[in-house]
Amino acid sequence: MAAPHPASAVPGSGGDDAARAARAVHRAEAILEDATGTARAAARRLEAATAAMPAAQNRVATSRGAVAAALAAANTAGRRAQAARAAYAKTAGDFDQAQQRFTAARGRVDEIARAAYMGSNIAQINVLVEATGPADIMDRLSLVDQLMRAQQKDVETLLDARGVARAEQNRAELAKRIAERAEAEANGKLVAAKQAQTAAVRARQALTQLAASRAAALRVANSQRALVLARYRAAKAEEARVRSALRGWSAKSGEGRYGGGKLEMPVNGWKSSDFGQRYDPYYGVWQLHAGTDFAAGGGTPIRAAAEGRVIRAGWSGGYGNYTCISHGKISGVGLQTCYGHQSAILVRVGEYVRRGEMIGRVGTTGASTGNHLHFETRFDGVPRNPLNYLPSCLC
Repeated sequence: MAAPHPASAVPGSGGDDAARAARAVHRAEAILEDATGTARAAARRLEAATAAMPAAQNRVATSRGAVAAALAAANTAGRRAQAARAAYAKTAGDFDQAQQRFTAARGRVDEIARAAYMGSNIAQINVLVEATGPADIMDRLSLVDQLMRAQQKDVETLLDARGVARAEQNRAELAKRIAERAEAEANGKLVAAKQAQTAAVRARQALTQLAASRAAALRVANSQRALVLARYRAAKAEEARVRSALRGWSAKSGEGRYGGGKLEMPVNGWKSSDFGQRYDPYYGVWQLHAGTDFAAGGGTPIRAAAEGRVIRAGWSGGYGNYTCISHGKISGVGLQTCYGHQSAILVRVGEYVRRGEMIGRVGTTGASTGNHLHFETRFDGVPRNPLNYLPSCLC
């Protein structure tokens, strides 16, 4: 037995997925109303898993892309961090060299300061005083000038070395901050990549579980095939008996004409299933749904859609507690309305009822998956779409 085909993947929120699954389960329950409880439960699981499958597949594909993107981002960030570390190491080395030059220059200036403190300038003056003549004075002045120039050069070297050291220190601090930021970014990208990998594993596990759930539901549904097909045959036979009985009653009743007008809404509820042929994709069977279903709470009053005579009231196979009322003829054809799955029947065969009179209560008897009224309009027993005869507002 083939499973229903999954819908195409549509990105959306979890709420959308849940709504799609709920609609699919509701359709399965409506289609399998005449099936066994086990088959219905299997169909619910199958439809829920099938409806959730596209979103799960989409999450797997998305998570794979996220992993690839996260790993690429982590690798890029790692390379940037490595380059930043190398740049910082070079800048730190330049700063060390500049600091060494500054230390050496400061040591030389310290020596000059100590010499000045110890009287080096007086010694230079003594050199001039001890000159023996003008020529000697000129020679001695040239020597003193050279000494002074050397001292000034040492001071300038110190100042230059200090400026270079400060500049290199600033560059090293900036390079360090850049390297730290790159390291932090790389670590963050790596964490994101690991989280993406974890999410991908979970998405794959969820998809695997869904596939296993679908497979198990299919096995259960297949095991119910013989029982479900027997139920379908019984439902068709019951429908044939109802048609024959109502046709026979209409032929011999001699009842008058229908009073006219739209039928009255038989229950205060909402339409949950339409009239028409249903195809069961689980078991490959077409089945007529002979009425329109109106969901309502258990015990909600059911009212006669028009005045008429009760011609059937009792148990009727998959219809459960089932009542039929004859309302007269239209162009020589008898109009009947029927009410299925009642929790209680409040009228008897032969009783005459007025339009809007309470005739029963909503239930879930027979082949039913929840509280609702199965409402039929028949002409000489042949079912027709009730929506053609009820108020368009269904109110």
